[in-house]
Amino acid sequence: MVKLRAVLFDLDDTLYPERDYVWSGFRAVSQWAQRRWAISQEASYETLCQLFEAGARRDTFDQWLRRSGLEQKTCLEEILHVYRTHAPQIAAYPEAPGVLERLAHGVLIGLVSDGPVAIQEGKLTALNLRHHFQCVVFTDVWGTAFRKPNPRGFKEALSTLRVRPGAAAYVGDNPAKDFLGARQLGMLAVRVRTPEGLYAQLEPETLAETPNAEIQSLADLERCLAEIAVLSDEDG
Repeated sequence: MVKLRAVLFDLDDTLYPERDYVWSGFRAVSQWAQRRWAISQEASYETLCQLFEAGARRDTFDQWLRRSGLEQKTCLEEILHVYRTHAPQIAAYPEAPGVLERLAHGVLIGLVSDGPVAIQEGKLTALNLRHHFQCVVFTDVWGTAFRKPNPRGFKEALSTLRVRPGAAAYVGDNPAKDFLGARQLGMLAVRVRTPEGLYAQLEPETLAETPNAEIQSLADLERCLAEIAVLSDEDG
């Protein structure tokens, strides 16, 4: 049986619902807009949420500004600053702290996450999970080119933990980036596909991007890790 010595985690939509961060940011922007322009906080928030759920991602605020009749060029950077620097109102999945605590009795725990460092730091602080991790790696410290699937973040975490890739697993949610780098290094990979996840409908495009196993809740992670460790050993 393969003996796991480390489990590394993604952050967004793996340890907490990423939509909650988006809604938190939209509330902050809506409150700011009401103070700035005396427009309805409730209406702004509702519009932003509707745009996001309709598929607007990179231009959500542009579309909202156009609908609000505001000149986007003069205030977009201010809006992005409010969104990116707000104190997030988010909470971990209820099962996350217990899973991390139990795993820590047998393996080392690490975090490898993409995104602007200050934002990811703020999320981790708000979630009150940092104390569970022996290693935290935010890939943007090296620049966006080193975001997953680039393997550097995994290599850095495993080096810090002094664990070889074959004795480690990565737990994430997004098949477009979370598993390719990990599996290329020889790590096991588990996908958490929660029904509300932003990438829940996304399927791996290649075998190399396909995780070893998939679960719908972190509550199933410990069982899953035991199962894929046995399967990995049987496969040779």
